Amino acid sequence: MPASTVNAVPTNSIEGAVVFTDIVSFTEFNAVEGDEAANDLLTVQEQIVNQFLPAGSWLVKELGDGLMLWFPDADAALDTCLRLMRQFEQYSLETLHPLWVRMGIHWGRQTRRRADLIGHDVNLAARVADEAGATELLISEATLDALGDDSVAEFEELGPVVMKGIPDPVRLYRAVPID
Repeated sequence: MPASTVNAVPTNSIEGAVVFTDIVSFTEFNAVEGDEAANDLLTVQEQIVNQFLPAGSWLVKELGDGLMLWFPDADAALDTCLRLMRQFEQYSLETLHPLWVRMGIHWGRQTRRRADLIGHDVNLAARVADEAGATELLISEATLDALGDDSVAEFEELGPVVMKGIPDPVRLYRAVPID
């Protein structure tokens, strides 16, 4: 068997919502509070995410203090992210430990590579999250288009945004929960 066949990685394309999260000011928190407190904060984040991640969705990978999540449904991604934001905020208020998280959602097509996801739409989801401020959830226009009619949020248009490495500006929206 040729060496290239032995190392070949089967890939397939899937459609879904990719979410990236990032704990704001985590590096500073780690420097001030120490490694044990930082590890505890990451454990709390993991526990909260695992509690609210719906069936069919999965934690693709941990990225330091951030996460990459995948959802088969845009509405489930939005609903879950808003729930997570509320839980993170509640934890922050109750403990005075800053679990302030920024999130970004992008709907598109990804390529599975082993347990990972790759592709332009994954990169775009990461850039959407990069644009979010502390405790802010941003979504792309593609995500907005993939949502059903009974949304759990209102959306404030931020306009076309130029993002690093993305050739064309992308319309972004801030998701504001409907209470």
